[in-house]
Amino acid sequence: MEINDTHSFAASPEDVWAVLMDPAAIKACLPGCRDLRPLGDDRYHAEISIGVGAVSGTFSASIALSDKSPPNAYRITVDAKGKTGFARGSANVVLKPLPPGTQVEVAASADAGGLIARVGQRLIEGVARMTIASFFSCLAGRIRAP
Repeated sequence: MEINDTHSFAASPEDVWAVLMDPAAIKACLPGCRDLRPLGDDRYHAEISIGVGAVSGTFSASIALSDKSPPNAYRITVDAKGKTGFARGSANVVLKPLPPGTQVEVAASADAGGLIARVGQRLIEGVARMTIASFFSCLAGRIRAP
């Protein structure tokens, strides 16, 4: 599955970058995220509950950030496993100054297996797109907040 998405923020790339690198903001904005804790430099462990159609479950995820070029770009890689299957993927995230703020471009690829994959690619992609939209909408609110 490939997802390309763009989001605009009324803030500088430095301010957007700061929120994207803040584990507390990520945990608060990632739908279904029950826990997010650092494991070391740019590595995290997360517990995330996800539902796709009639299939739902909790996933234990390893998250790594790489190729960081503050405040311009980074790569995020996720490997998640649960009783209902697995999901793994990565995304390149690029921040571009766009007067009067910042445009964030996300180019992601992912695959899933197990019971959760049986619900179908279209349904999984729809849930992924809604999750991404909800995440970035929440982040926009956190950036505007004092």
